[in-house]
Amino acid sequence: MGRGPGLSGDLYARGIATLVASWEEYARGADRASVQRLPGVTAAVFPDGPERAVYNNAVLERAEAVGAMEAAYAEAAVDRFAAWVHEGDGSIRAELERRGYAVVETTRAMGMAVDDIPVQPADAGVRRAGWAEYVQVADLPAGFLAGIDPDAFHVVVGYLDGEGVAAGISYDHDGDCGIYNVVTREHARRRGIGTAVTAALLRDARGRGCETASLQSTPLAERVYAAVGFRDLGAILEHAPPRESGTRVMRGRRRATR
Repeated sequence: MGRGPGLSGDLYARGIATLVASWEEYARGADRASVQRLPGVTAAVFPDGPERAVYNNAVLERAEAVGAMEAAYAEAAVDRFAAWVHEGDGSIRAELERRGYAVVETTRAMGMAVDDIPVQPADAGVRRAGWAEYVQVADLPAGFLAGIDPDAFHVVVGYLDGEGVAAGISYDHDGDCGIYNVVTREHARRRGIGTAVTAALLRDARGRGCETASLQSTPLAERVYAAVGFRDLGAILEHAPPRESGTRVMRGRRRATR
């Protein structure tokens, strides 16, 4: 997905590459799941389990690859998926609209050089944790990502009065740290705990030698991520196929929230 020359385009490409690599990690722990790297499109295909409703997403790079994307999901009997397109890819958006696709969700691609982390002391209420604690704090559905390698992702948990109330995970790929699923329980929001979790994930990534960091943010969390140094790389528009085609809208995924 071309963003044009310059640092922003490079950050975007690195972020998408890390995102796809994280999907491949999820797929290794899910029944019959795969990430298909086809000419012009990369499709995460999750036919079974609770992951089916979450990770069936495709990153489109060329308009002529829409048919290949549809065929990949049809072969796996997946009727709910989302086609991800950067707002700057007008030709792909036009082709999807011509086929009756509609935008059902929008997130913001964000990226940064980890050397740009604002200088601030570590938050004493935030610490590294294991996958089991992340599952508990994030309140994941029963069986969701149950087959994942618990050591594949880095986990940070934030605490309030001794209770784990916020958590986030990160995944390293080719020098980029992807930050995902930053969640804060409702009663602990607007206290800066999600921000502290994000900052801790960034500091740890710098300590591991990562050069950049990336994420996809909901509108609610954009200011939080900007406060720790992330820059806006443009909107990602998530398109669902037309309902009359027999497919239905895929909603939800990793929620990047405070």
